[in-house]
Amino acid sequence: MKKSQEQAALQHNTKIRPRILIVDDDPNALELFSMQLYQEYEVETSLTVVDALRKLEQKRFHIALTDLVLPGENGLELIQKIKTQWPFVSVIVISGQATIETAVEAMKLGAEDFLVKPVRNLELINLMVQKILKTQWLVEENDRLNKLLQENLDGQKVIGTSVSIQSIINKVQKIAPLDTTVLITGETGVGKGLFAELLHKNSKRKEKEFVAVNCGSLSETLLESLLFGHKKGAFTDAIRDKMGYFMEANGGTLFLDEITETSLAFQVKLLKVLEKGAIRQVGGDRDYHVDVRVITATNKDIKQEVQNGNFREDLYYRLNIINIHIPPLRERREDIKLLSHEFVKEFSQKYTKQLTISKPVLSILDSRKWEGNIRELRNALEHAVILAEHSALVPEDLPEYIFAEEQAMSLDRLTQLPYPEAKQSFEKEYLIELLKNCRGNISMAADQSKIPRQNLYLKFSHYLLDPAEYRS
Repeated sequence: MKKSQEQAALQHNTKIRPRILIVDDDPNALELFSMQLYQEYEVETSLTVVDALRKLEQKRFHIALTDLVLPGENGLELIQKIKTQWPFVSVIVISGQATIETAVEAMKLGAEDFLVKPVRNLELINLMVQKILKTQWLVEENDRLNKLLQENLDGQKVIGTSVSIQSIINKVQKIAPLDTTVLITGETGVGKGLFAELLHKNSKRKEKEFVAVNCGSLSETLLESLLFGHKKGAFTDAIRDKMGYFMEANGGTLFLDEITETSLAFQVKLLKVLEKGAIRQVGGDRDYHVDVRVITATNKDIKQEVQNGNFREDLYYRLNIINIHIPPLRERREDIKLLSHEFVKEFSQKYTKQLTISKPVLSILDSRKWEGNIRELRNALEHAVILAEHSALVPEDLPEYIFAEEQAMSLDRLTQLPYPEAKQSFEKEYLIELLKNCRGNISMAADQSKIPRQNLYLKFSHYLLDPAEYRS
């Protein structure tokens, strides 16, 4: 079989072939699965949980394939120990005697995938392994890029292996040391403030203040007072002289977020400050020179705002000497899994938990449009980590609106999928609704759907649906 680019990169980075541990008490199964994988991977086998744990302690494995019914400790206990002691080892369950309940429990404990014995198409194992290794490679590649970022740029992590994000990072490296104004554009929640701070931390002004102001949340009068300062008595509540943000950021960087929300009158004053390099406090009678690098940002189409007469054209050209456009998350979907793993890691540490992300959750996260971008994804995963009761996040841990939307997949969304995927998605949703209507009663579900009971059990097992969860 021809190796994928990601698999080859993983092997190059680790200097060894990906190592797989197969655990099964059936010697014939061990031989069958080993023969299927040995040409591509370094394969080791174990007949018992005890032997599997010993090998895990001795070597680094990328993936463990395990049966659930084993002598002594069972496969569920093995999965739990793997996810506790070696959380970066991915688990695939291959079992012929497991019930629907144990299959669901295996996924909740952190198993990435599940196959039912007998495996009639052994190529499915290769496909599962390749998919998991690709995800592992992306995570490792992201860590490598972040280390490279830390070496070349002083700042917090900017996560992403997408071409667009790496292009932005290269641009930041070039313009950070310069004093030019920068306009950052992109939808709400894409991380405009993060990149503004990254520019500051890698400039010659990094020892001075970085001051961020959200212009959209302030009235014109208050914004002018906060930015330029005011003299005592300038207005009713001005009981003392106040230094503005321009003076506070003197020698450093001033970040003006949502700049298109400001009034035309304020824009005239800001343009004068940028041109003269001096400010005048509200109620003051003299100018003060300030040495400030100004970075602005907006979530609107600023060119359209200029055409509509809502933003001054001369100020636009003054601010837009360098433009950094951050694409929405839905246009760099390859970063969703990386961000998800990073956020779960962060919040697991914050709330003293050890968590991974189950395959169903990753599937949900990957399929969403994320209108709120990184901010929405981050909030959703913090919610999930807080509520998680297992070692792996499950769909029910996600915010209710996400889980509900996923459960209620529309016909419009289905028609946008290739027919095989649409058919599978419909079947899963149909079975979920069937279980709800029949309250988990298999006989009633078989009678209503006209699907034989044995076939229903197979379908429930395939989609990891547990009828017991729907019984009142």
